[in-house]
Amino acid sequence: MINSKKKISGGQAAVRALKREKTKHVFGLIGSATMEMFDALYHEKSIKFIGVRDERTGTHMADGYARASNKHGVIIAGQNGPGATNLVTGVAQAKAAFSPVVAIAGSYSTKDKMEDAFQGLDQQSLFAPITKKTWTVKNSKIVPKVIGDAFDLSMKPRKGPVCINLPRNILAEKNTYNINLNKPSFSSESNLKGNKERINKATNLLLKSKNPTIIVGAGIKYNSKYREVIKLAELLNVPIVTAAGHGDAIPFNHKLNAGQMGPRGNPVASRLVKESDVILAIGTRLGFNSTFYSYENINKKAKIIQIELEKKMIGKYFPVSIGIHADAATATVQLYKEIKKEKIKLDAKKWTDLYFKERKEFLNNRENENLGKNFPIQPKGLFKQLRKVLPKNSAITLDAGTLCLQATDALEYYDPPSLFTPLDFGLVGFSFACGLGVKVAKPKKTVVSLMGDGGFGMTISELSTAVEYGINTTTIVMNNQSWGAEKAYQKDFFGKRYLGADITSPSFDKVAELYGAKGFKVKKVSEINEAVRAAIKSNKPSVIDVDVDPKALYSFRRDSFQHRFKKWN
Repeated sequence: MINSKKKISGGQAAVRALKREKTKHVFGLIGSATMEMFDALYHEKSIKFIGVRDERTGTHMADGYARASNKHGVIIAGQNGPGATNLVTGVAQAKAAFSPVVAIAGSYSTKDKMEDAFQGLDQQSLFAPITKKTWTVKNSKIVPKVIGDAFDLSMKPRKGPVCINLPRNILAEKNTYNINLNKPSFSSESNLKGNKERINKATNLLLKSKNPTIIVGAGIKYNSKYREVIKLAELLNVPIVTAAGHGDAIPFNHKLNAGQMGPRGNPVASRLVKESDVILAIGTRLGFNSTFYSYENINKKAKIIQIELEKKMIGKYFPVSIGIHADAATATVQLYKEIKKEKIKLDAKKWTDLYFKERKEFLNNRENENLGKNFPIQPKGLFKQLRKVLPKNSAITLDAGTLCLQATDALEYYDPPSLFTPLDFGLVGFSFACGLGVKVAKPKKTVVSLMGDGGFGMTISELSTAVEYGINTTTIVMNNQSWGAEKAYQKDFFGKRYLGADITSPSFDKVAELYGAKGFKVKKVSEINEAVRAAIKSNKPSVIDVDVDPKALYSFRRDSFQHRFKKWN
C-alpha cells in the first residue's frame, strides 16, 4: 500500500497505478503534455519503457503484446493533438480484433478553451467510437481510479481497447494518494458456465448427427485452451476447422485439424463446413472473414450450436439451433463430460475417414507442387520453404494485402497463439510492429513478420526501435514492386489501367543494415532457407528482402467488383 502524506504529481500517480496493475512494459512516444508521466517512468524500474518512432506503430506493438500475452498492452501518446490522432488507426485495429490495449494520451489543459488551445482537439469524441470506453480526466485525484477502471473494462468480455485522456495540468497537479500496489483492479478472465439444459440439448444434437464439424476461433486461441477442444473432438472423432485468421487455434500436427475455413482457407476445411449437418462453433462469431456472411461458405441446412461469451453475438450472422452463452473452454469441458457419460456413441467414422483421406491428399499435393527453384519466386514457393525452415515454436505476424493473406492457411502453426493478423480491419503496415510487440511478450519465441514492400515502407522507421531495444524479430518483405491487391483489381476489372499501383523502394536489406539491423537479399527460391536460418541465428533484428513475381496478382475480394464489371461490360 502506498499511503503517502507527501504530495505527488498526477503523472507519478498514473505510473504507480500502472505498477499496481502489474504492468511490465509500456510502449510510447514522449511529448510535452505528459512529461510528469515520463519522469515517473524514469524512476520506476519495474516497468520497462520502449520508445517508438510513431504512435500508430507503437499501438500495433501494444496490440501484439496484448494478444501474445493475454494481458494488457499499454501505449502512451505523449503529445496531445497530433500525438493522439496518430493513435487512431492502431486503436481502431485493436477494437476490431478485441485486443485489450490501454491507450493513454496527453491532452490540452482543462484551463484552456479548446478552440484556442495549442494542439487542441476534442479527443473524447475522437476515441469514443473506436474504444470500449474513453475517459477524459478532469480531477487529478481520480487518476489512479480511472486507470484501474480502464484496465478492468478492457479485459471484460468482450475484450477491447480503452483510452484515457490526461490533461497536462492534471498530470502536473500534486495530491496525496492511497494506491494499493498489491491489489490490481482488473478481474480475472470469465469462466462462465453454459446453461445445463442447453448443454444437454447440444449433447443430444451432436450425438444424433451424421456429419458434424467443430469450428474454433479466437475464444479458444488466445486463452490457449485448445487441449479442451482436442479432447472433445477425439471423443467424438470429428474434424476441427479453424476460423479465418485463427489457423493457430489448434496445433497443425493434430490429425483432426482440418485447417482454416472459408475464402481464405483450404478446400478440405471449406468442404466440411459446407456439408456438415451439425456445426459446433466454439469461440467464433462465424463472421465476415470466415464466411463473407454467405451461405456459399457454410451449409444453410446445418444446425448450428454456438458457444460465445458475448451474448449479443450468438446468432448474429447465422441462425443457431442452440446458443450457449458461456466461456468457450468452460462450455467445451461441460460438453465433454456430458457426452462421455452418455451410453449412445456418435458414429461419424465414414465422415471422418473421408476427411482423413482428403486432408492427406491435400497436404501431399501441396508439398509436391512444382513451384520452381529460381526467379520468379511465387508466393506459394516462399511459403513452402518457410514450412520447411521455420522452427515449430515460431510466432508469425501477417499484413493485409493478398500476398500475405494467402499465408494464413499456407503456413504451419504449432504453439497457440502463434498467428497474428489484421484481418478484422484489413490494415496494411501492421505486421512488423505487431511482431515487435509479440517478441517483447514472448522473448523466447522465434517471431517472423511477413509484409509486402508497400506495408514495410510505411513502418520501416521502427527498425530503430528494434535495434535500440534488442527486439530481435525477422521480417520477410515480399517485394513485388506494387500495391498488389489494388493492382490485381485494376488488372481484372479496370482494363489494366494502372495508376498508383506500382511503387519503387530502396533495397530493404541495405536499409536494414543502415539502421544497425541485419539485411539479406533473396532472388531465388533456393536462397530462401539459408537466408531465413541466418537471419534467425543472427540474434539481431533482421530483414529479408525477397523478390516476388510481380505478375503473381490475385483479386481476392472479387465479389466487391463483380456487379460493377457486369455493368461496365
